[in-house]
Amino acid sequence: MSMTSIRKWTGLTALAAATVLAGSSAAIALGPTADQRADGVIVVSGNTCTWTNAKTSANPPTALTVDRTTINTPGGNLSCTGGITAALNNNPAFTFDDANGLAKTDAIDITGKQSFVSCRYKATNIAWNRDGATRKYLNQAFTATKTSGSFLCPGSVTTAAGGASMLFH
Repeated sequence: MSMTSIRKWTGLTALAAATVLAGSSAAIALGPTADQRADGVIVVSGNTCTWTNAKTSANPPTALTVDRTTINTPGGNLSCTGGITAALNNNPAFTFDDANGLAKTDAIDITGKQSFVSCRYKATNIAWNRDGATRKYLNQAFTATKTSGSFLCPGSVTTAAGGASMLFH
C-alpha cells in the first residue's frame, strides 16, 4: 500500500468521524417535522463515506447525541468507497445556535482501516454552518489528531470546509 493511499485513507477516516457533531439554540422552525434521524456524507481525496437514518436523541435545535450503533455496521449502514472501512467510537453530541445558523460537535472519535493498516483519529469542537433554512449542516475546516494506530498513519489530518455534511430529519 502506498503512502498516498494511506494518507487518503486516514483523511477519510478522520472526516467520516467528523461528520456527526453540532451547538446552543434559539427556536426557529425550519422545514418539516423531524424524525430524530441523521444522514451523513464525507468526501476525502476522491473517497466517499456515507450513512443514512442514524438515530438522534432529539430533534434540532434541541441539543442531541447521535447513536453510533445506528451508524456503524451491523446496526447502521456506514460505507466507504476505495476499500476503506470506518467505525465511529463515540456518540457525538451536537448543540445548535439557530439564530446564527451554526452547530457544534463536542468530539468525533473514529477508526479507519484499509488493508492491514488501522488508524484512530479524534477531532474536538467541530463547527458547522447551516445550509440556508434547512437542517443540513456543512463543516467548517478542522484538524483531527491521531490517537492510535500504525506508524504509517499521519499524525493529523485536516478536513476542508464543506468536506462533510450532516442532514437532520
